[in-house]
Amino acid sequence: MGILEKIAEIEKEISRTQKNKATEYHLGLLKAKLAKYRSQLLEPSKSAGAKGEGFDVMKSGDARVALIGFPSVGKSTFLSLMTSTESEAASYEFTTLTCIPGVIEYKGANIQLLDLPGIIEGAAQGKGRGRQVIAVARTADVVIMMLDATKGDVQRALLEKELESVGIRLNRIKPNIYFKPKKGGGLSFNSTVPLTQCSEKLVQLILHEYKIFNAEVLFREDCTPDEFIDVIVGNRVYMPCLYVYNKVDQISIEEVDRLARRPHSVVISCGMKLNLDYLLERLWEYLALICIYTKKRGERPDFNDAIIMRRGASVEHVVRKAHVKCRYIFFTGTSTKYSPQRVGLTHVMEHEDVIQIVKK
Repeated sequence: MGILEKIAEIEKEISRTQKNKATEYHLGLLKAKLAKYRSQLLEPSKSAGAKGEGFDVMKSGDARVALIGFPSVGKSTFLSLMTSTESEAASYEFTTLTCIPGVIEYKGANIQLLDLPGIIEGAAQGKGRGRQVIAVARTADVVIMMLDATKGDVQRALLEKELESVGIRLNRIKPNIYFKPKKGGGLSFNSTVPLTQCSEKLVQLILHEYKIFNAEVLFREDCTPDEFIDVIVGNRVYMPCLYVYNKVDQISIEEVDRLARRPHSVVISCGMKLNLDYLLERLWEYLALICIYTKKRGERPDFNDAIIMRRGASVEHVVRKAHVKCRYIFFTGTSTKYSPQRVGLTHVMEHEDVIQIVKK
């Protein structure tokens, strides 16, 4: 029996098993086996022949955004509208067969946008170059999931399932679980909060499935067995995702209102160029970028050339990016108590702060 058949058999058994207190250990064990088989499926075969042509492109700019979706949902049209890159768009499926990069210039930042080929159901198992598409998506800072508003919620559910099966967790944070394998001493299990979904016995069963018999486990939050398996595997990617519903000009206003109110969702129309500016604003928020402006002594700040940093960056990060040796730093902006204020390297910056570096 091949890996795909084993995965299908386990998924069927999970779907027909009732979820209650008596079956939680059995379900946890099945989920552990499923995650193990899926990770084996993603590993390249050692006996593979000539390597196929990949389509990953060099990472450039201040951030990378991956544009994924089913064929003919408007990804290429969106890329052509938002960037100066022309991507072929047509009324038939699979117009785009390789990765086409473009650059969005917004608030002084260069955001790399990747138009990936449309993926189909079963992409995680390699159908329609699905593995290559998903591999590129794992390297992005934000995923834009382009959906056809006329197709309801079917596309969203299928795409989430494909990405979930290859270890991409959308709009979720990493579970607060400390896990460290040891050479001996058995299992050390502790928790700082009451656990309602995992027990010591279930954790031990899952670890045994991965041939781990000595480990230290500390739960700092009430997590599910799936989240604990993600921590054991260790190759999961947690990234923000924007669900963009295209072609809203073809549905009723009530349906547009329903879709727009869903979390992490934006409604647009590439054909009529509707709501694209709001999508850029939301994308900026999800990328967590900030603009820092520089100022020379006795001169006005230079608002034309911003330094783009991640939210939470300190003065030390800016000094390293500017490649200068500083004696001290003056700061003006919302992150200071008064302006200008002399700050240290650990000072955390906010959007549109102005920095004056006094060189040695």
